Amino acid sequence: MKLESRRYLFWAFQLSGWGIYALLTEIMIKLPSNEPWQIHIPHLVLDTLCGLFITLGLRKCYLFARTKSANISIPLHVSALLIASIAWTAFKWAALQWFYGHWWSAMSWFDFGTWSTASLTMLATWTGAYFGIKSYLDNQAQKQKAAVALNLANEAQLKMLRYQLNPHFMFNSINAICTLILKKDNMHAVDMLEKLCDLLRYSLYTDPLAKITVHEEVQILNTYLDIEQCRFGNKLNVNIITESHCDDFLIPSMLIQPLVENALKHGMDQAQNITITLRIEQKNNTLSISVLDTGKGFNTNTNSQRGIGLKNCEQRLSLIYPQNNKFKTGNNELGGAWVNMAIPLERTQENMHAAKNTDS
Repeated sequence: MKLESRRYLFWAFQLSGWGIYALLTEIMIKLPSNEPWQIHIPHLVLDTLCGLFITLGLRKCYLFARTKSANISIPLHVSALLIASIAWTAFKWAALQWFYGHWWSAMSWFDFGTWSTASLTMLATWTGAYFGIKSYLDNQAQKQKAAVALNLANEAQLKMLRYQLNPHFMFNSINAICTLILKKDNMHAVDMLEKLCDLLRYSLYTDPLAKITVHEEVQILNTYLDIEQCRFGNKLNVNIITESHCDDFLIPSMLIQPLVENALKHGMDQAQNITITLRIEQKNNTLSISVLDTGKGFNTNTNSQRGIGLKNCEQRLSLIYPQNNKFKTGNNELGGAWVNMAIPLERTQENMHAAKNTDS
């Protein structure tokens, strides 16, 4: 909570609290005492105002005492509370005597004990409420700061994961372009270089925290696959199966490309053809994304079965959809590997309005 809001809240509680004190004192003490209204009304006003100003002073003392060590702070709090109670009692007694036409009349020990106990009880109650509310607001402020810090850390981590371009892909793509140039296949070299520039431009200038539609994600994936197709030729076959109504759903940008890249990097032998199938479909209230390949599959006998692409995807999902995502991997019975992700369904505002209009 901002400092201005806390000040407003303090004064709201302060004024309303002392207003309630004045009302209860009038009903429970002043009216039953049969004091003339010319006396008890002004005395009640002065009593309430004095209590209000005394608590303002107590607040200053408490703030000062907080800066001291515990062995000094505690005696300061107790002393301030006792002195304030006696001062308030003396003021109320002196004001009442003055309204009755006496400059001063000594209090009996009974009156002193009764009035001081009432003053101490009231100020102790105010002190408890003050520290209780202050402690609650401080805890809320700490939680808010911690949440902001965690959010910033998550954003930084997401950006880091998103910007981790695979050097293996970069070097192989550049080598493939050089090979095409040496073979004087300039048309394919230029086409591959343009697509590589498009992919890099998209990777570097797209907000890493942004979500894009499935249709846009498939488009950038096709750009990546065109580059890989230039390298592998007929050895690479890709099938993309997307339910038409899933095109408008939102997913984190460049979420699928690392999965396909991982299948090529870890699943393909030089002498082997590979088929990669991407399937995007709606299952109940989730968007299911599956990548299957006919390559070597995961090596279940080692702990290094996941490349950096898989790890990044899993971490990104955990940060973007905490406790609301699924990420599973495995091997197919007939060979090859599979990766499946499931994320909540999410549409842009425009697509949501369009869907509602269609339904109606």
